Amino acid sequence: MRILLYFTTIFYLLAACTSSKESANGSEQDQSDSNKPKVAIAGIAIESSTFSPALSYEDAFHKSEGEEMYKNYPFLTDDSTHLKRADWYPAMYASAIPGGAVPKETYESLVTQILEKLEKNLPYDGLYLDIHGAMSVVGLDDPEGDFITRVRDLVGMETLISTSMDLHGNVTQRLAKNSDLITCFRMAPHEDRYETKERAVDNLLTRLEKGLGKPAYKAWIPVPILLPGEQTSTRVEPAKSLYDKIPLATQPEGVIDASIWIGYAWADEPRNHATIMTYGDDKEAVTKAAEELAQSLWSVREEFDFVAPTASLEEALDSAVASDKVPFIISDSGDNPTAGGAGDVTWTITEILKRPEFKKEDGPSLIYASIPGPNFIAKAVEIGVGGEIDATAGADVDDRFAPPVRLKGTIEAIEHGDRSAETVVVVKTGSAHVIVTKKRKPYHYIKDFTDVGLNPKETDIVVVKIGYLVPELYDIRADWIMALTPGGVDQYLERLEYKRINRPMYPFDKDMDTPNLKARLIPLSQE
Repeated sequence: MRILLYFTTIFYLLAACTSSKESANGSEQDQSDSNKPKVAIAGIAIESSTFSPALSYEDAFHKSEGEEMYKNYPFLTDDSTHLKRADWYPAMYASAIPGGAVPKETYESLVTQILEKLEKNLPYDGLYLDIHGAMSVVGLDDPEGDFITRVRDLVGMETLISTSMDLHGNVTQRLAKNSDLITCFRMAPHEDRYETKERAVDNLLTRLEKGLGKPAYKAWIPVPILLPGEQTSTRVEPAKSLYDKIPLATQPEGVIDASIWIGYAWADEPRNHATIMTYGDDKEAVTKAAEELAQSLWSVREEFDFVAPTASLEEALDSAVASDKVPFIISDSGDNPTAGGAGDVTWTITEILKRPEFKKEDGPSLIYASIPGPNFIAKAVEIGVGGEIDATAGADVDDRFAPPVRLKGTIEAIEHGDRSAETVVVVKTGSAHVIVTKKRKPYHYIKDFTDVGLNPKETDIVVVKIGYLVPELYDIRADWIMALTPGGVDQYLERLEYKRINRPMYPFDKDMDTPNLKARLIPLSQE
């Protein structure tokens, strides 16, 4: 009997140790520190142009699950204060380079995976929902509103949900209702990306720690303005001063946060427009803050202009060739993959290679970044570095403006293992270095170029599929023009065939009457 009792005791001690270890690692067991709030993390992020023929399938999304998700949030490192403030249950985060609409099957698959992972550790005190806000799904309006509603149905009405978004996202009343706390970036380019996400987490934890629950009031104001990010950059006026008003709007007692969403211009859906939201526990202060921000936005609508000088591609190239400033950067804006363009429109590179200046080896040095061409890549890999290639690339997805481009030249680099492109090839044709990728890839960082032996800082002309320049390119520019090129994210919105956005809408209806800019109080998620 003593032997049986001994082994029984050992068994229960081992079981207890195993349970405790699983709990500390965020398993399906409740974590051991019951004084901390139990908080989940989940999200889906993509920006989708409905004016692009491209579709964003599941293989376009990079997924992180469980503890791997902490890498997405520098403020949740091992020794961070925020990590210690809660027992965390990271579920899944799926993000993709902006592109075309998401097929319904892909959307359902991603949402199902997230819900299944969230369900394993129910219930939660809080949930941090990390979304972009401009995902388009074929046959479904307001995907983020649908997503958060399904999340809410799973986690229940008592769970406090804090949502962070891109300022180019769209906020419907359904999304606003199911988000107890909501915030967005305040800078474009988004240099405050992590600061914003940390603010969303801090707002959530503070409410949970103090036992304050859901904010009593949420004010929502749709503003009928639809402008591209390249006209609303916070680097320049009027957006700079407009967004500087947000911290002031949150100063009154009873206002927790305030946000201005510019909205996403390249999707034709009723939800696409600017939005103001504020929330807190003082009805009058929350309402006043929202209405003042909405009026400020509306009053400067006619002052928005492009963040850089703009020109046709021909005019931009003429200026670049004549300039002695190095590097002279040209934004190929109409097919910007980080705004939702297909990324494989060949019109610009075709026009560049027609120019006599770049046909000569000793012509102005030029980098073109980039054009996807999986068949071109396969042939280049077979030939190898130093070999001559004559093949076509691009226009597999969006061939509305030009056919595949013929690239005939010397293969100067082949790089495998790129997270987005998979394989990258540099081909020298005349005085131009053309970057070809297996899968589309935006070129935002100096390292993207130097990894394949190119130095944009010392290249005469750098042409990048981008709109406003991200910080690293902006910092090295000696001069810059945004070429108004065609594509799924055409900066000339009037050239796009909108059919479903709400009208009247500025700037399409410049003489429209002043809209109703009174705050609409959104019911709490349990009402």
